[in-house]
Amino acid sequence: MPAFQDYYAILGVPKTASEKEIRAAYRKLARQYHPDVNPGNKEAEEKFKQVNEAYEVLSDPDKRKKYDEVGPRWREYERAQAAGAGGPPPGWEGFAGAPGGARYEYRTVSPEDLEDLFGEASPFSDFYETLFGGAASGGPRGRAAPRPRRGRDVEQPIQVTLEEAFRGTQRVLSFQAPDGQSHRLEVTIPPGVDNGSRVRVAGQGLPGVAGGPSGDLYLVIEVVPNSRFERRGDDIYTRISAPFSTLLLGGEARVPTLAGRQLTLTVPAGTQDGRVFRLRGQGMPRLGQAERRGDLHAEVHAHLPERLSPRQRELIEEFTRLGAGTAEGAAAR
Repeated sequence: MPAFQDYYAILGVPKTASEKEIRAAYRKLARQYHPDVNPGNKEAEEKFKQVNEAYEVLSDPDKRKKYDEVGPRWREYERAQAAGAGGPPPGWEGFAGAPGGARYEYRTVSPEDLEDLFGEASPFSDFYETLFGGAASGGPRGRAAPRPRRGRDVEQPIQVTLEEAFRGTQRVLSFQAPDGQSHRLEVTIPPGVDNGSRVRVAGQGLPGVAGGPSGDLYLVIEVVPNSRFERRGDDIYTRISAPFSTLLLGGEARVPTLAGRQLTLTVPAGTQDGRVFRLRGQGMPRLGQAERRGDLHAEVHAHLPERLSPRQRELIEEFTRLGAGTAEGAAAR
């Protein structure tokens, strides 16, 4: 009889783990032991299969319930089978792996991923096959013939500038297909993409199996930092300078935008250095809703002259003596 598999121990979670905890543990271990990360490592391959098998059962409420019921009674079932009993122990008649029991189809995508990696043979252990179909049903392990199956998706990182993310852009990708032929593909990157955005290019992933459709290509976006503008969500922040006289007396200042235009900002008299003004609707377009935009925030700083003429110096000294702009001067007035 096949050895009992402790799926909770394989994922490193307690039996009371929530669906969220099980999913998080699976993702962490799947990344750690994935064959692409551990090429040629048979031990990692086997661990990867075990992790996927455990998740296949524990992520399915029905399978998990039945597994939890069977766990403490596995030795009882093992002894009954070894003794050649004609049927399952009492209470096991409806269990998936018992003779005459129901057959369950794969619910998660992990079995197909395993088959893509390791071939058409069943990716599950004898224990799983015994309980959930396959070997226990009298049929051969694996499938007699491959079924049509969609190809795997592929991710490709790609860099864009903040200006390109603002207006949208295009890229020409060169790649070699599995048949050895070279291809060039022009793809459109929509306005509003941000770090981590995934742009789907349908049908450009790996080819399907047995006539199945090809997977998709996903461009994973990285936006290159910009020295003049800082992005925070859909809002853009920038710093501008204006003569200190403009901040004191009021006036206008110019604000650059990602669209390449200059906007006129009205600066009221008495503006403090570092004040931030918001220009509504001048920020980043929202991904998928290019007509809607965030805001542009302009932080205004005083631009001081490097040299003063004698008359300018005289006036500033007089200004200082009068105490203007200070609490003492305001009190004197």
